[in-house]
Amino acid sequence: MDQAVNSVALPLNHVDYSVWSLFLQADVVVKLVMIGLVVASIWSWAIMIDKGRRARHIKREADSFEDAFWSGNSLDKLHDKAKKRADHPFAMVFVAAMEEWRRSFTGARVDKASIKQRLATVMRVTFEREMDKLEGSLVYLATVGSVAPFVGLFGTVWGIMRAFTGIAQTQNTTLAVVAPGIAEALFATAIGLVAAIPAVIGYNKIQGDVARYGNRLSTFCDEFHAILSRQLDEKVD
Repeated sequence: MDQAVNSVALPLNHVDYSVWSLFLQADVVVKLVMIGLVVASIWSWAIMIDKGRRARHIKREADSFEDAFWSGNSLDKLHDKAKKRADHPFAMVFVAAMEEWRRSFTGARVDKASIKQRLATVMRVTFEREMDKLEGSLVYLATVGSVAPFVGLFGTVWGIMRAFTGIAQTQNTTLAVVAPGIAEALFATAIGLVAAIPAVIGYNKIQGDVARYGNRLSTFCDEFHAILSRQLDEKVD
């Protein structure tokens, strides 16, 4: 009995179960799955880091811009300053609306209803364009988060099929024969989860930040439109 146990334990002790060894021993299909998942995970992290930096930047710029906007200074002066460095959504919406505001008074006839409608349209279009930029690449994170586990599972199923085929060919069902094939197969699922979990967490975090920023920008658009509408009424009347 002891000899039988030792005969199984001895080969197992000589099997290398390191990450690199499991990858090298895997079937070519499983290797392709692993490589694809690693690349997807690296790209996901690159997107999350870039989006995180962008979110911090636009938040700081929004705070600074709103402080200047509500300070009571001239909108024309703020426009001239913001136009030189319109690198965040608040400035883009403000500059677009002010440009339309200035163009509205170049003609001989001033139509209040038409001007208000154009201002609302310009701000809405700019708002949607800027939000699309912020939400860019989020679909990729959502895709990796939902698909990566299934891709890893496919690699696992393929690896287990290969392991059982090897068992059938050798007609040996000892643990020393079964364990390496099962280990490398399950490794594919582990990589799939490693790729998916951060992507899902990153997607939820970034999506929440973008939604809160969008609500803040939408509120600013409404307030700014109300200010311009009031000034328009005062000018025309």
